[in-house]
Amino acid sequence: MLFLALLFALRLTPDAPGAPLKQPQLAVDGKTVALTYGVGNSVFFSRSDTAGRSFSAPVRVGDGVYLALGNHRGPRVAMVGDAVVVTAITGAVRGKDGDVVSWRSVDGGRTWSAPTPVSGVPAAAREGLHGMAAGPGGRVWVVWLDLRDGAMRLYGALSKDAGKTWEQDREIYASPDGHICECCHPTPAIGAKGELYVMWRNWLGGSRDMYRAVSQDGKVWDVKKLGQGTWPLNACPMDGGGLGLDRQDRLHSAWRRDGVIYRTTSDGKEVAIGKGKNAALAMAASGPVVAWQDGPSILVQAPGAKGPVVVGTGAFPVLAASGDVVFGAWESDGAISVERVR
Repeated sequence: MLFLALLFALRLTPDAPGAPLKQPQLAVDGKTVALTYGVGNSVFFSRSDTAGRSFSAPVRVGDGVYLALGNHRGPRVAMVGDAVVVTAITGAVRGKDGDVVSWRSVDGGRTWSAPTPVSGVPAAAREGLHGMAAGPGGRVWVVWLDLRDGAMRLYGALSKDAGKTWEQDREIYASPDGHICECCHPTPAIGAKGELYVMWRNWLGGSRDMYRAVSQDGKVWDVKKLGQGTWPLNACPMDGGGLGLDRQDRLHSAWRRDGVIYRTTSDGKEVAIGKGKNAALAMAASGPVVAWQDGPSILVQAPGAKGPVVVGTGAFPVLAASGDVVFGAWESDGAISVERVR
């Protein structure tokens, strides 16, 4: 296995014993790198304006009496024009901590608004799994697993003003077999013309396979299975994946089936790229970059490379790209590693 010489590396450590930093998420725009993560029931934000060479002191974005955190649960971050938007799933009562909320900053993350509701029904997102994407025209697209009708379904909400306000949330997909996979996070994306995309793990005929849906208006959805294989499984793998669009608006995805990481393109064909779990994807100018976890190792597969390279050790890697610059972050022994991986 090859090892990669990293360009920039940062390690954020806990302020106190027993307060691990968990579930980092990134957004990149030129030389600006935005980082959010959770500690206990609080959401934090840090920013680099030096292409990752240094980061600001962490700022508390907001708190929840209960914050969904761990195993892909946790805050998300997006940069939309002059605004930074952070979302999370919180609640005031254990077992009913399922409200999707957003915070917004217009001064680079130094100060934050009060939380704004995104989901329309209290406690509907109590599984704690969601995703967020930003797109053209100030669009921000949030998706989550929803239990408002008693069975797990896929819901989403759109903002057209950079997270200042949110349209009424809508059901995206309900499985004819009763419910979708209960514990795998969904992943959204927005096309160049504002098309809404989402990937999630379905449950049909006893199999837990990845599906994608696309809509022009957020009301009518075209649904399609990803890849050729199937995964019969009477359990939840607790593993979603990564999604992105290239400059020709072709969809790319990376996800796990059993113990193998697969990548797909718009033609739907799957390619196995390695063993592991917790896949993430970022769309660089030269093509999709995929990260995943194999045991304690964090691996990255870049366009044109002969194989994956090890970039560190830890769990739950995430990626974000701007042009051909790609940053990764992951949990590592209670701390967070942030590194430029391309």
